[in-house]
Amino acid sequence: MNAVIARELRKEVKSGETPLVILTGVSFEVSAGESVAIVGQSGSGKTTLLSLLAGLDQPSSGEVVIDGQSLTGMDEDARAGLRAGRVGFVFQSFQLLAGFTALENVMLPAELAGLKDAPARARAALEQVGLGKRLNHYPHQLSGGEQQRVALARAFAGQPKILFADEPTGNLDTTTGEKIIELMFELNRAHGTTLILVTHDPALARRCGRTLTLVGGQLA
Repeated sequence: MNAVIARELRKEVKSGETPLVILTGVSFEVSAGESVAIVGQSGSGKTTLLSLLAGLDQPSSGEVVIDGQSLTGMDEDARAGLRAGRVGFVFQSFQLLAGFTALENVMLPAELAGLKDAPARARAALEQVGLGKRLNHYPHQLSGGEQQRVALARAFAGQPKILFADEPTGNLDTTTGEKIIELMFELNRAHGTTLILVTHDPALARRCGRTLTLVGGQLA
């Protein structure tokens, strides 16, 4: 069973007279439970590809299939509905809501997915990442590593089938980054979640079962 399928993805954006082509002819499949690293130099289209795969952006042409459902023709609400409960995200910049506690941040996606046990799930997820005693702390009261652990807990609280991570260790020191990597794969193993991540970190890429390399918007 494939968790994600990319078929002939092309992405171009208007840039003066000539369109800027970011991705072209990108096709691959990711099996359920697989871990895949997307690597390449800055500007090679890694983050754009991740956004297309997650349905956060739409390709100029081509198709993305998530968990057996094609995103083609879906509007933003339909794509958001598909993501709810199936897809989790971890971003380099954490993307936590400043006015929400750690517990409230983690509860949010589970609540949006309509899970009645959202508070219990959020507590369990925070305990799993070692933050059981920081439930009522706000992001500004947490270190960078702790904030990324909250982001990981938030991503896994809804027990998604697929986790997308964009440079999850990019804003962290080496030691903290290694702890986050360990935690991510531990959660990946525990839940059988498909893991697709963008990274500049060779050590993180090596931990994945497969590496896809982008060069100038195409798979090498």
